Amino acid sequence: MLKKVIVFFFYLFFFLLIPPRFNFLQSQPVNLIQEKVEYNLPYPGILPDHPLFFIKEVRDKILELTTRNNLKKAELYLLFSDKRVGMAMSLAKNGKDKQAVKAFLQAEQYFLKIPSLMETSKKQGVSASSDLIQRLKLSNAKHKETGEGFLKDLPQGQNEGVNDALDLNQQIKRKIEKL
Repeated sequence: MLKKVIVFFFYLFFFLLIPPRFNFLQSQPVNLIQEKVEYNLPYPGILPDHPLFFIKEVRDKILELTTRNNLKKAELYLLFSDKRVGMAMSLAKNGKDKQAVKAFLQAEQYFLKIPSLMETSKKQGVSASSDLIQRLKLSNAKHKETGEGFLKDLPQGQNEGVNDALDLNQQIKRKIEKL
């Protein structure tokens, strides 16, 4: 009997000195920091402020005209679009804000051509791979992240062009989700 009383007081004493932890009742902190999109943009090459940039534009136009397969053309437009975003980032970094906004808008215009090519290809019986669709989604998210960065970093006068490009980005996102 004495043993039971000692054990009882031991447990009582133990729980009074060491309060139990109720970790499950504590709320988890809300993550307000937006995670970066893990998508690497290709090297942009010659920038629009270079005197030989027109050669790059001619080459791109030739590639665009000679590519007949819709899925290959969609991948080509994705590459052109990603390179234009890289150009816009480099130009903004060098303080050429107007050219950066123009390149970013061109990037989204290239990207806007992709969903219609994918739908045409699907109607012809050739569906896009899940890898390509995933790359499109990641690229679209990276473009949005970059555009939001431009809104923060570029002067107020350039916001209209960036907002236009971000509107295109949202249209593209909706179209990609339907694929």
